[in-house]
Amino acid sequence: MINKLVIGTNNPDKVIEIREMLKETNFEIKTLKDLNVSIEVEEDRDTLEGNAIKKAEEMWAVVNFPCTADDTGLFVDALDGAPGVYAARYAGEDVTYEDNRKKLLKELDGIPEEKRSAFFRTVVCYYYGKDKYELFDGICKGRILTNERGEKGFGYDAVFLPDGSDRTFAELSTEEKNLISHRAKAFNKFKEYLLSKQSS
Repeated sequence: MINKLVIGTNNPDKVIEIREMLKETNFEIKTLKDLNVSIEVEEDRDTLEGNAIKKAEEMWAVVNFPCTADDTGLFVDALDGAPGVYAARYAGEDVTYEDNRKKLLKELDGIPEEKRSAFFRTVVCYYYGKDKYELFDGICKGRILTNERGEKGFGYDAVFLPDGSDRTFAELSTEEKNLISHRAKAFNKFKEYLLSKQSS
């Protein structure tokens, strides 16, 4: 049986990644755009969990079948965890990926490479009924480079070098990134949860 699952993002880059990660499940992946639904959720919580739950809950209230929403933060040790939960709007509202990267590099100007450690964390909320949800998280550790490298990816990918790799996220293919990224780790936990439910 095919079930629908709405993924709560209008970001086409995320949609590609998530479809790939969940292709083994029996869910038909739909976006809000696919359903001609427009929902703008203000991400005003101070935790990734709070934002993910809020987004998924508000979507479920409109479409009334299972939804997933995620929130991701970039936590830089030398900046006391900033930009953190505000990573997507670090340089302000309605900014570009490049604006955020430029601000981050400016804030880290003069900080030596060995002190530029950072990690990405993603929290996924699977919302399947009123006040019924599960949370899954994933972390990828690395460091922030002094210059951008790579043309792929999005967000901070061009300045983030994951531990154990000599290439930034922006130098990896989607398939390679999905083996190690924070979002992949969170969605893989979600996928395993779905598969366990399908087999039970």
